Amino acid sequence: MDLEFYKSQALQKNKEHKKFLESLKKKPPKNLDYVVQDTHDEVFEEIDCLECANCCKTTGPLYTEKDIERIAKHLRMKPADFEAKFLRTDEDQDKVLQNLPCFFLNDDNTCSIYEVRPKACREYPHTDRKKIYQINNLTLKNTVICPAAYVFVEKMMEKIR
Repeated sequence: MDLEFYKSQALQKNKEHKKFLESLKKKPPKNLDYVVQDTHDEVFEEIDCLECANCCKTTGPLYTEKDIERIAKHLRMKPADFEAKFLRTDEDQDKVLQNLPCFFLNDDNTCSIYEVRPKACREYPHTDRKKIYQINNLTLKNTVICPAAYVFVEKMMEKIR
């Protein structure tokens, strides 16, 4: 997977993607949620996250208290010890990874805590959300990081124009 290609394409098309996503907010098609889900499913039939894992290498998820408790239990650690070892509090007072790439990312791009991974990881790149226009800024940001998010927006533009 050529990450540089997708990143440069996403940056080149940033204004066009932004305009398209804003149009969904101004006048969402009646069947938008269905088109979003179908497009998401199509994209993930084509793109295998295990070939990329750029999200795990470049962006850390937000860890909720539930995430911390669940993962710490899985690792047989106290939540406070898990936090001390792996997390820090960022400028928004969110709990995030101390370092990237993610500590739980294996050499073959699999996740060593996949079954109990954070909610943010399970939902990434958020291309199957209802009312997708509510996360336009996030979607736009994700197109630069995630080839699937880029392809998703491109396919949505083909379907909705």
